[in-house]
Amino acid sequence: MLKLIKYIKPYLWLIILAVGLLFVQAISELALPDYMSKIVNTGIQQGGIENAISKVIRKNTMDNITLFMSENDKEKILQYYSLIDNNSNNYDTYLEKYPIVENEPIYVLKEGEIENFDEVNLTLGKAFMIYSEIKNGRTPEGSEFPEGMTLPENVDVFAFLRLMPEEQRLNMLSYIDDTIAVLGESMVNQSAVVAVKDELEAIGIDTAKIETDYIIKTGLLMILITLLSAASTIMVGFLAAKVAAGSARDIRRDIFSKVENFSNSEFAEFSTASLITRTTNDVTQIMLVIVMIIRMVFYAPILGVGGVLRALEKSASMSWIIALAVIILLGLVAVVFAIALPKFKKIQKLIDRLNLVTRENLSGLMVVRAFNTQKFEEERFDEANRDVTKTNLFINRVMVSMMPIMMFVMNGVTLLIVWNGAHQIADSSMQVGDMMAFIQYAMQIIFSFLMMTIMFIMIPRASVSAGRIAEVLKVEPQIKDPENPKKFSKDASGEIEFKNVCYKFPGAEENILKNISFKAVPGQTTAIIGSTGSGKSTLINMIPRFYDTCEGQILIDGIDVRDVTQHDLRERIGYVPQKGILFSGTIESNLKYADENATQEEIEKAAEIAQATEFIDKSPKGYETQISQGGTNVSGGQKQRLSIARALLKKPKIYLFDDSFSALDFKTDAALRQKLKKETGDSTKIIVGQRVASIKNADKILVLEEGELVGIGKHEELLKSCETYREIATSQLSEEELL
Repeated sequence: MLKLIKYIKPYLWLIILAVGLLFVQAISELALPDYMSKIVNTGIQQGGIENAISKVIRKNTMDNITLFMSENDKEKILQYYSLIDNNSNNYDTYLEKYPIVENEPIYVLKEGEIENFDEVNLTLGKAFMIYSEIKNGRTPEGSEFPEGMTLPENVDVFAFLRLMPEEQRLNMLSYIDDTIAVLGESMVNQSAVVAVKDELEAIGIDTAKIETDYIIKTGLLMILITLLSAASTIMVGFLAAKVAAGSARDIRRDIFSKVENFSNSEFAEFSTASLITRTTNDVTQIMLVIVMIIRMVFYAPILGVGGVLRALEKSASMSWIIALAVIILLGLVAVVFAIALPKFKKIQKLIDRLNLVTRENLSGLMVVRAFNTQKFEEERFDEANRDVTKTNLFINRVMVSMMPIMMFVMNGVTLLIVWNGAHQIADSSMQVGDMMAFIQYAMQIIFSFLMMTIMFIMIPRASVSAGRIAEVLKVEPQIKDPENPKKFSKDASGEIEFKNVCYKFPGAEENILKNISFKAVPGQTTAIIGSTGSGKSTLINMIPRFYDTCEGQILIDGIDVRDVTQHDLRERIGYVPQKGILFSGTIESNLKYADENATQEEIEKAAEIAQATEFIDKSPKGYETQISQGGTNVSGGQKQRLSIARALLKKPKIYLFDDSFSALDFKTDAALRQKLKKETGDSTKIIVGQRVASIKNADKILVLEEGELVGIGKHEELLKSCETYREIATSQLSEEELL
């Protein structure tokens, strides 16, 4: 994967933006359990009252709860409250809001921020808690009356407590401090809120409305957070898709460009089926994993770490449950990784094999049918298909088996949390909402590991694909343009000269072409003939640099073909391959492949020279007749004639015909050559042929035998001087035809 990291660099800012949005998404997701906890703890259990700092307290109640504060604490608390009675300036305003003020004074919380909020809340909470205990007839530890002293009936206990020394009253706080040490400040706050709620009801405030308003407000806030999370998720998906699609496009472009520059030697290293798989399936694997990396690999750690921190805030004592789940999940990931990785390395090669079998079968369908080997080909395809299916099934079974294991772990974790949480709730060391939030955080942590597990499965396969792509991209083409290329002169004629040219295929021990030297001059036709495998096509393919010489030189107008750019070289050449190649489209589009700006008149003239008008005119659509992929809807002879017409339309200085007349009948062949000689008189023409009758009128004939030039001259000369040529000629022609 690291080998292809350069393709992601142009999209780095999009990735940074996506990571930022992932933080927003994770923070939003992590906030929801906390708000749910608040709805349960504060909204339902505490009636929507968040803390012990009541907005309004009756004077009598304030006098009673301050009994359990030091003078210093009492002074701190009262500075945040205003006493309202019938002598206050804003009495009428408060009378409308709190009618009870008509009968007794009240303390109203001043507007503004409270300094040391937690300290004030704890002080009021502890005081409210003791006040509630005593008011309900319970005597807290440390509040026993002196020995022998009994409290008379119908005596106000708070009036009696005022008579007690301050030190003895404050001793009552000690048991609350012990409670805080064991249960935490939140439990004190929860207990105090009950007294605050009773106080608000006594004042005449609708506490049911407070509860409803709190739940609705928190619920709406959760909806907004959910919408923010959803928007972030959508944006991350969009950005991930943009990065992945852009990177895949760039990779495909570079693979295609690299393959376009391959010489025939490089093509021998990779099969066509493999190159197709690497350009499509392998790139798709990379694209998918880029999306998953951005959406999961970055997101999972954020969610997992955030979930752990939030869970520890809710209950550190249950952290062992999460640790146990994480250890089990890590073990599961390791097992899956060890099992699946070898299969991922194998699957891509199996897909190559399947593509190869399919392509060979479709390309040679006529041969398959002719020899009645359909059954054999079906079995060959089934074998390749079964191998792919078997491997995919194995991988999918491994992945499928993970889900029930993950669900078992998740449900087991939930049960452990509920079991432990229930005990803590019973001991008043945890609230119900906190336990529910802890469960959700645990699920988020497990989910983050599940995402990482999926990535551990996908990344190895993508890594294999990345390696296969890198194999293509790292290939350095043997045929390169020179750093300081020369230019052909505008009036260059197109003369070709071979000087002691040798060639051997990469890895071969011997040359297949040996010391070839000849000249092909403008206005003449040079023919090449020889037995099968003598190197005719290799020789002609060296002129446009489909192969490069191992020794010697190939000169065009005195310039070595290696000293000019491949583009400039091939601009001067009209090439017709041994096998006519047509592209899907129309006849016109195929001919215009040589010159997209060609006029209709030029197209028709080229077709006429190539003897192609005969079948084009018979078609109802003429030049707009559709050509199927590979030209399968035209005959071999028609395909060759269209290929020749395409080369003629280019009007080059040099024509190379690699056995391009083999599918033509003698009549068409003769007419085509006659027209060709007339219309391309000033050009250099090199023709590879198998039939002596087709080349015997050439100005110069080269005879190849096992890679060596064994004869050069005209037909009559070679019959006398070259044994190889004479053997070929006499095997094809009668005595009369030889003359």
